Amino acid sequence: MAATKKDVLNFVQIFDQKMEEHRQELTDMDQAIGDGDHGINMNRGMKAVGEKLPTFQDKTIDAILKGVGMTLVSTVGGASGPLYGTAFMRAGMAMKGEEELSAEDIGKMFDAAIEGIVSRGKATTGEKTMLDAIVPAKDAYNESIASGKTITEALTVAEKAAWKGVDYTKTIKATKGRASYLGDRSIGFQDPGATSITYMIQSAKEAGEKAGK
Repeated sequence: MAATKKDVLNFVQIFDQKMEEHRQELTDMDQAIGDGDHGINMNRGMKAVGEKLPTFQDKTIDAILKGVGMTLVSTVGGASGPLYGTAFMRAGMAMKGEEELSAEDIGKMFDAAIEGIVSRGKATTGEKTMLDAIVPAKDAYNESIASGKTITEALTVAEKAAWKGVDYTKTIKATKGRASYLGDRSIGFQDPGATSITYMIQSAKEAGEKAGK
């Protein structure tokens, strides 16, 4: 069963709520190894997106995703705004003209979002970034769809893979961003960006559950 525009709007709304709910947790994580503002910034950005949601109701899926991305770029400070903003905008561009999203379309959105993060952040996996959560999530999602699982079942598996990626970030040192200044002292701390992007995948799963897909 395909995902509709309503499902996409639900996903965005759930992610907004999660950034509000986990604002302090993400900020505390970032205070340990970064600028100390990841939760505050993501909460501010998604709140701005939430306020714009009524204006997205009549837009196409690709326009909604691009609108989310542009809002995040303009309202989120630090590296997170450009990274998340680019991810959403690239995902939107990949879905141009689509009125609903098949399981394969969502896989393409994962790919486009990751390409955007890689090109903007000049990072790869193993550097203690959001890529350490979203890349294994994408692989797990694609494998699940190929084995016949539904969108929501595949997103459930993807979320589990993303949390494993978050745990992995505790075992490695940061080589990108402010955390890289700590070198080996960054080992033992989980990456806040990997954590917030896992909440994003969780939001997509919950939107699927809500829709019964």
